[in-house]
Amino acid sequence: MSFDPDRVTTITFDSYGTLVDVEAATAALADVVDDPDAVSRRWRTRSLAYAFVANQIDAYQPFYEINRDALQYALDAHDAAVTADERDEVLAVYHELEVFDDVRDGLEGLVDAGYDCYVLSNGNPEMLESMVEHADIEELLEDTISADEVETFKPDSEIYRHAAARTGTPIDEIAHVAAGWYDVRGANHAGMQSVWVDRKGKPWGPFDGEPDLTIETFDELVETLA
Repeated sequence: MSFDPDRVTTITFDSYGTLVDVEAATAALADVVDDPDAVSRRWRTRSLAYAFVANQIDAYQPFYEINRDALQYALDAHDAAVTADERDEVLAVYHELEVFDDVRDGLEGLVDAGYDCYVLSNGNPEMLESMVEHADIEELLEDTISADEVETFKPDSEIYRHAAARTGTPIDEIAHVAAGWYDVRGANHAGMQSVWVDRKGKPWGPFDGEPDLTIETFDELVETLA
């Protein structure tokens, strides 16, 4: 598919890795483990795996809890002698992640062009509230939509259909913006147009199609839509 800006009336954005930078978690790990990069990669991979499996076996937990369990696994796998308090201090970084440099100006440009902007995230409401507040983007968003509202995670189609219902927008008039490839494919499968944010110049995998639009920064999205 090719991206059709004329069809878009509403834009949803993933949160972690799309609006805010999760690399701060690696920096926090550096205070308590010898190989923070490796632990961080395993943490992120296991966190996503838990979410995917939870969808299949009806084992939903709020994402903060899944993320905590994934962090504990990563620490154990690397034989890291980290106390529960130290682990929770690292985990708490998710409440204070920094927004990417292009996000505020990009959101402002989209709002000025008449688009309603929402966050659509696996994060539970408390995580999203602190993320939006710390990033100082609340006035640019109509609302946040959490997987917790339907107790299922991306890329299950239910969460994208729920977003369409919450925004009052036909699903084919929504463009979903995400850095995660699975989120891009999930949005497409549910009937949204997809926008992949590729800030690091990574290759797109050959599995099951491509994004409708690929951007490096939110500025490009504004140019395309506005």
